[in-house]
Amino acid sequence: MILTCDDVAHIAKLAQLELSEAELMLYPDQLTAILEYAAWLQTLDTNSAAPTLPPGSVLREDTLHVGLARETTLANAPAIEDGYFIAPPTR
Repeated sequence: MILTCDDVAHIAKLAQLELSEAELMLYPDQLTAILEYAAWLQTLDTNSAAPTLPPGSVLREDTLHVGLARETTLANAPAIEDGYFIAPPTR
């Protein structure tokens, strides 16, 4: 997949990034190289590769536990409305 400057501009818009014209000209080649490398990695046979971590060494079972009460959670919130946090809108 070869990315164009328009593709980079679209990705930047989705990521809410402001790119200069120089960056819009620079990034298509770099992002294309990254995508090509990721595609190449997908073709590798990893079935015979040993796991990097022993099973069970990092993961744990999900357990249900009681969380904080709503009042406790909202106690230090700068703004609350109808029992919910109020946050500034994203653009």
